[in-house]
Amino acid sequence: MSKPRPGDVVVITGASSGIGRATALAAAAEGTHLVLAARGVGSLDLVAAECDDAGAASTMVVPTDVGDDAAVRALVDTVLDRHGHIDAFINSAGVVAYGRTEEVPQEVFDGVLRTNLLGTANVARHVVPVLRGQDSGTLTLVGSVIGHIAVPGMTAYAVSKWGVRALARQLKLENADKRGVTISYVAPGGVDTPIYQQAANYDGFEGRPPPPVASPERVAKQILSRLDRQHAWSQLLVSNEVIRFGFSAVPFVYDAIIGPFFRHGAIDRLRPTEATTGNVLAPRQSGNKLHGDQGNALVGIARNVLSSLRG
Repeated sequence: MSKPRPGDVVVITGASSGIGRATALAAAAEGTHLVLAARGVGSLDLVAAECDDAGAASTMVVPTDVGDDAAVRALVDTVLDRHGHIDAFINSAGVVAYGRTEEVPQEVFDGVLRTNLLGTANVARHVVPVLRGQDSGTLTLVGSVIGHIAVPGMTAYAVSKWGVRALARQLKLENADKRGVTISYVAPGGVDTPIYQQAANYDGFEGRPPPPVASPERVAKQILSRLDRQHAWSQLLVSNEVIRFGFSAVPFVYDAIIGPFFRHGAIDRLRPTEATTGNVLAPRQSGNKLHGDQGNALVGIARNVLSSLRG
């Protein structure tokens, strides 16, 4: 199946906002049975109503913190009690922290790893045995181009996403004996979601998606198109490959330009912010939306440059 079929059971974590929310809506339009998971129940209820309107065969909300292994086990048990099987499990839950490594508090740094990396491991621990028992189904891990490169001021996120990529590779090797089981890994680039405003921040300025910026709807379509494609291309933007090439092939050039590019392309210098834990340690449901509000990326870069020139 290049995308979910009517009646398939699709579980999505991080479903209350951004990529997860867009993926839920896209899967709903295919007539699937949806199980929506995130930490905050209020936002999930709103998404469930949207998915019902979009054509979902059914929706079920299961508040879940993927960093809690017992909660993930309970989520999987709940799905099996209701539906008896899982056709696709898409792990989109993720959080971000901005700031130099030594400036990000220990609990925030660890919190990013807990959700992004350990949460992914928790999902794999409980979902993979179900898929192997069925000899069918897909586990999709949502990574990032930052899981293939290095960027200043996002160490916790980069470490977590490098770990997700490694975990995906391990899972593919370990499950190669099950022809019906697909381990899918996707790496978006910049995406127009609220994750940048929701991030923990010790940088002093709000983050923004670097260009080229994809819509969450486009990313959702790409995720669903890879559900049964074990060897599908993982990078969701051509520009990701250009960046990866520069990082690996000419590291001295990459290292020289990534700092200025990050300061102008991935930070909004016209939006100063106080130090905040964001949604890393606890959900901030008021900020959960489908899209962000950063505006045009190139305009944002131009404004950053002008701001720097003006001192």
